[in-house]
Amino acid sequence: MTNASFEPVLLARINKPDSASLASYKADGGYAGLRKALDMTQAQVIDLVKASGLRGRGGAGFPTGMKWSFLPQNVTGPIYMCINGDESEPGTFNNRILIEEDPHQVLEGIVIGCYATRATTAYFYLRYEYGHCYRTLQKAVDEMYAAGLLGKNILGSNYSLDIHLHRGACAYICGEETGLIESLEGKRAWPRIKPPFPAVEGAFRRPTVVNNVETMACVTHILNRGAEWFQSMGIPKDPNNPRDAGSYGPKLYCISGHVNKPGLVELPLGVTARELIDKHAGGVWKGRKAKAVVPGGISMGFMSEAELDTPLDFAGPGRVGCLGLGTAAVIVIDDQTSMVDVLYNACRFFAHESCGQCTPCREGTAWSTKILERIRSGNGKLSDIDLLLEISSSIGTIPGTTICGLADGAAWPIKTAIAKFRPELEEYIRSGRKSAAPQLVGAH
Repeated sequence: MTNASFEPVLLARINKPDSASLASYKADGGYAGLRKALDMTQAQVIDLVKASGLRGRGGAGFPTGMKWSFLPQNVTGPIYMCINGDESEPGTFNNRILIEEDPHQVLEGIVIGCYATRATTAYFYLRYEYGHCYRTLQKAVDEMYAAGLLGKNILGSNYSLDIHLHRGACAYICGEETGLIESLEGKRAWPRIKPPFPAVEGAFRRPTVVNNVETMACVTHILNRGAEWFQSMGIPKDPNNPRDAGSYGPKLYCISGHVNKPGLVELPLGVTARELIDKHAGGVWKGRKAKAVVPGGISMGFMSEAELDTPLDFAGPGRVGCLGLGTAAVIVIDDQTSMVDVLYNACRFFAHESCGQCTPCREGTAWSTKILERIRSGNGKLSDIDLLLEISSSIGTIPGTTICGLADGAAWPIKTAIAKFRPELEEYIRSGRKSAAPQLVGAH
């Protein structure tokens, strides 16, 4: 399917009057997918999601149906589903739009997913700043209970489900699934050592599956339209790479930074960064050119202007040294902006958001920020660049020094900035100039 013939489905209803109400959603055929799912066996629903090739939209891109199938069979006692609506990755706002404008699309997918995984309780974890999201969701959940779409014997079936909203305390680390679970349990959000994985021992030490908001919206449409429809979009798997699971379906791309028209667009997976910027964001602002682009949230690192034709699917950004697609939050940095300032902001963010549990992350993110502060004050040394590289190569789950991937997300902006913009960083240090941007305090 070409982009020209693509018809949005995830954002199809957001401009309709009263789009968040149950009556409006039902008038557009809402909850037909749930009815279809309840007429299937739970294994059939999982097989359908597997066949679609749906991969999680929260950042890691793990196959959703496979994740569901990891839950132990013949388990006694409750199974839980946690919905990750924390959305703390800088530049990311796709979940917020879905929740505020079309919550029932997300909630229908949650009920379908809970039915497939035999979950009897779902916890919707939402970041506290999303006040409008919370009120919209609570109203939608109340409507569902009143209409028999939640609670006992949903739509006259033998299946029952309760959904509880939980507001987090605004911590980036709660986007990591075990950090989210710890927070949900009322504890400090320190990610857990795995194994055991949440599918075996998650919330309240029970089998738990954690899914992203956009992922669950996709589940709704897979039940309505089928696996073949979902696979008609995106990038097929590479037959020569057994690790490539393909990049199928529609995707919400956030576009922000130095563009004329920041916003959210829905396109098939695999659109290039250049097309997003030039066609959908009105080009770089003020007649300038792009210097660097973040492909999917700041933790993914930077693409250079020469790499903007890279497809933004699950495999594309990795081919140009980025950590991955992430949340598909594209942030554009123009050619008048100092990469020293950009990198400082990235390091400062991760130093502030590190939970502090793992020494390499706690100390590495703080020292990276201090080094950038020294460079920005005009007192940097050329050796600081290699010191930053040493720090970025020594923290994270990829070198095996931390429990979760926050440190990898902190390392990738450093690695890619130095790899692609080292001459600019060296010139900045040699000149001894001071940053014109304000020096922020309180990062560590």
